[in-house]
Amino acid sequence: MFDKILIANRGEIALRVIRACREMGIASVAVHSTADADAMHVRMADESVCIGPAPSSASYLSMPAIISACEITGAQAIHPGYGFLSENAAFVQMVEDHGITFIGPRAEHIRIMGDKITAKDTMKALGVPCVPGSDGGVDDVEAALRIAQGIGYPVIVKATAGGGGRGMKVAQDAKGLEVAFRTARAEAKAAFGNPDVYLEKYLQRPRHIEIQVFGDGKGRAVHLGERDCSLQRRHQKVLEEAPGPTITAEERARIGRTCAEAVAKIGYAGAGTIEFLYEDGAFYFIEMNTRLQVEHPVTEAIFGVDLVRQQILVAAGQEMEFRQEDLVIRGHAIEVRINAEKLPGFAPSPGRITQYHAPGGLGVRVDSALYDGYSIPPYYDSLIGKLIVHGRDRPEALARLDRALGELIVDGVDTTVPLFTALLREPDILSGNYSIHWLERWLATRFG
Repeated sequence: MFDKILIANRGEIALRVIRACREMGIASVAVHSTADADAMHVRMADESVCIGPAPSSASYLSMPAIISACEITGAQAIHPGYGFLSENAAFVQMVEDHGITFIGPRAEHIRIMGDKITAKDTMKALGVPCVPGSDGGVDDVEAALRIAQGIGYPVIVKATAGGGGRGMKVAQDAKGLEVAFRTARAEAKAAFGNPDVYLEKYLQRPRHIEIQVFGDGKGRAVHLGERDCSLQRRHQKVLEEAPGPTITAEERARIGRTCAEAVAKIGYAGAGTIEFLYEDGAFYFIEMNTRLQVEHPVTEAIFGVDLVRQQILVAAGQEMEFRQEDLVIRGHAIEVRINAEKLPGFAPSPGRITQYHAPGGLGVRVDSALYDGYSIPPYYDSLIGKLIVHGRDRPEALARLDRALGELIVDGVDTTVPLFTALLREPDILSGNYSIHWLERWLATRFG
């Protein structure tokens, strides 16, 4: 087992890893930019190293600085958290070349799943169902029009690299496709330095369902059910729950088994998430995230497992502490992402926290790096906390979420808390009757 782990991240996810390390008796090293000198993850770690100025490009994305911090402190492994360098195959290779263990999958698996076309081809070969679309990239409008005619409108043009909703455009007809194709390519080039795009059938009322998988790197893998992440704004998740309110036990077992067998065949190591669009009982693969997800706590809640602990064990060459038959769902869990943003436009709202109080009580968990007097820097993602609730069933979890939101105090900045309070008054949310398009339409009606 490792004696010391460096966490190549910041904020709540860095704290999450530090806590797991402490419970396992492993020393932790925090890295930070000059803007994060007073951050909670720096205060809680056993050691800390400043790796650069405020811009993430000069600090949290600086591979040489992070490797140097490992060598200076004697850390034997790096946990990447999510975001930043967590899915950068070149970084993983550099870590391994320096004799340091990367707590996550091998570089080859990150590379395969990092390109959406390669990922789709790989999953098809492994028996995972995919959305009808082009067999690879599409180079020109004429080819796009032929493919769209074959699969039927509407279609969506997607960048092969990147994510976060950039380089994605929907076309309802041939005329719209010509505009969408050119716009998506230009956007992809600007955002990712890669203009390549592909086409998929655009589903009308799909849900976003993701399957949590975990592999030991030796040919054994399990699934930990699904999360429903259908409430999204601009392709960004705002609320996640597990299990999915519309997924049957039979569907869960079927798609879960398919996913676990797929990652086992390629010798995948650690946590991963296979994301699908789900409509009318059918699952369609869209991408795989080769890291821990922001929403992993809802899975931990219903299965009673610590996914970060399991990541560390597998990276150290040890066995997972559970088998598929040990994983039994207990209750229902919901997570909401608390962002420092001003409604209704969702503009970032950095600033000093004048008062902070986290909710508590049975079935309530808060993952956050906030504290009274903390100044949220303007340089990074606006996520400042995650509120997770767990109940015996979905109605109890919803009631617990409503209560916990009422207890949460974050003064000094604007947050998205009022959004969730309003959503919990909506019949569609209470019944679980929503798709990935629901929130955008609701916001347009409410604030448009």
